[in-house]
Amino acid sequence: MPRVAGRKNFLRPFVRFALFLQEKTALPAYILIERKIGGAGLAVRDREQIQELEEKILSPYASLSKNTRGRKIPEEECSLRTPYQRDRDRIIHCKAFRRLKHKTQVFLSPEGDHYRTRLTHTLEVAQIARTIARALMLNEDLTEAISLGHDLGHTPFGHAGEHALNGLVPGGFRHYEQSVRVVERLEKGGRGLNLTEEVRDGILCHTTGRQAFTAEGRIVRVADRIAYLNHDIDDAERAGVFREQDLPESIAGVLGRSKSKRIDTLVRSVVRNSADGQMRMDPEIRRAFDALAEFMDSHVYRNPYAKSEETKVPRLIGALYEYLLKPEHLPEDMRPIAEQEGCDRAACDFIAGMTDHYAVQLFEKIYIPKSWKL
Repeated sequence: MPRVAGRKNFLRPFVRFALFLQEKTALPAYILIERKIGGAGLAVRDREQIQELEEKILSPYASLSKNTRGRKIPEEECSLRTPYQRDRDRIIHCKAFRRLKHKTQVFLSPEGDHYRTRLTHTLEVAQIARTIARALMLNEDLTEAISLGHDLGHTPFGHAGEHALNGLVPGGFRHYEQSVRVVERLEKGGRGLNLTEEVRDGILCHTTGRQAFTAEGRIVRVADRIAYLNHDIDDAERAGVFREQDLPESIAGVLGRSKSKRIDTLVRSVVRNSADGQMRMDPEIRRAFDALAEFMDSHVYRNPYAKSEETKVPRLIGALYEYLLKPEHLPEDMRPIAEQEGCDRAACDFIAGMTDHYAVQLFEKIYIPKSWKL
């Protein structure tokens, strides 16, 4: 169906009003309106129809999948899924994504089933980011793909593992760069996932000084911070580090006294102030949010009790790195990287991809004598 000039602007107030009243996604709201005005588009079945719908209802600041900058290696289009939907699916099905469930978020080797892992953190980021994207009429599929891929390169043992590798590897180590390396080089036997440039850029820029060139990438950056600052409070309370009611009034009084209330306050503030695709908050809420980050840094991230096990991480990572610098100690699938880019790069890639448990097991296998059974 050819695009009608002005139709997008005509529909947008109705879509936003339907969203406000019904708190539904843009797609059902749009379909409801189309029924009323006698339009088409009631059954979205293939990529072209989805892309038509994107063009009609999404914000002018949204990344339309038909306008993607593309992949490094051109591919034939899928008849059912848009490029961003394919990227999301590739990330979900890759090995690095599955390993996130056994990687530390904040607390190393916690005893209990309800502590966050790198995987649960990723899913919470995706949920928050999609909520913001939906409210701002941006591309949810792109937002979700970036969210799901943003931590694929994280090391075992959380940021303690990242800091340890950063001190060992020539040129340093940054998890956001490693996440891009995972999707470009390491997955699928060295072929990578061949993701679109928008997704790769969003992954790279989710925590760095530079801004993503898409509004969806900028959403993931703020959603990541909203997610971890709030769920880390939950984990810290569970670990007995502090109680939620100990949050200063200057923070709790503005953001809320529960995790769900704080997230709701922050998300609504972003939505209110970011219609132009630049993620902002109300000044008062932004100040309280920054104060929350400072509070978490002093009470959790640098808390001696919470970080007591982290002192062991540099020795473990360092010992594994030294051992793996010898080509014969590398696994078979890492040897092509050693030949092309050096053993230091291969050792870094291998260690960064390990789960916490695998790293400990490998260390014990290499350095701890086995008991003889007599």
